[in-house]
Amino acid sequence: MPIWLQAGLWGLLAGGALVLGALVAWFVKVPRPVVAGVMAFGAGVLISALSFDLMDDAEEIGGLLPTAGGFLGGALVYVAANIYLAGKGARHRKRSGEQQPSEEEQVGSGTAIAVGALLDGVPESVVLGLSLLGGGGVGVPVLAAIFISNLPEGLSSSAGMKANGRSARYVFGVWIGIAVASGIAGMVGVLLLDGAAPEAIAAITAVAAGAILAMVADTMIPEAFERTHLYAGLLATLGFITAFTISRA
Repeated sequence: MPIWLQAGLWGLLAGGALVLGALVAWFVKVPRPVVAGVMAFGAGVLISALSFDLMDDAEEIGGLLPTAGGFLGGALVYVAANIYLAGKGARHRKRSGEQQPSEEEQVGSGTAIAVGALLDGVPESVVLGLSLLGGGGVGVPVLAAIFISNLPEGLSSSAGMKANGRSARYVFGVWIGIAVASGIAGMVGVLLLDGAAPEAIAAITAVAAGAILAMVADTMIPEAFERTHLYAGLLATLGFITAFTISRA
């Protein structure tokens, strides 16, 4: 099977966790502290993966300068886009309560929330595809981290969408669309960078890592802390050590 097709399928699988989380949120009333706790765990998982897999691999492949530059660039681009979308109504897109505005409260917020969710998901799929370029198969720690973190993201955000009157068509349309876009992002990343210079691969990997860290700090940790408070740090630590153990197993 071509590497680009493998990348697309793995991206689709990782994005499918968002749909799974949405299904749980739509049909089961999960207590918000439980959602927030899983979100904290997922944040720790992602931080571990980007620290010990993405950034470490990028530095080894292309050196410190492209890695550091890409990492800062990814964070800056993500934050700039997030600030813009926040002004359009997507500030609380991962919150499970009633913080998200309805379309009546803020026109265009539905589109902004959908675009914001896409902004959160694409960098993860790109690095998933890039992990295949080394020829050793998909990066299992990165795949596990993305899947584990996407599940509570889909659950929490969908609960918030439902609480603010969004329809099932909108909710599942968003997450199915993002799952498909995740697959496409994985394919495109491989097609564009297959055979590229090591510095370019390192920089793109680091760009994605920087965007992921900014996303964790801006959208996942606030939701986790709001409901778990003093336990958020412990749960994030458990997620971190779980992902670290997977990467070293």
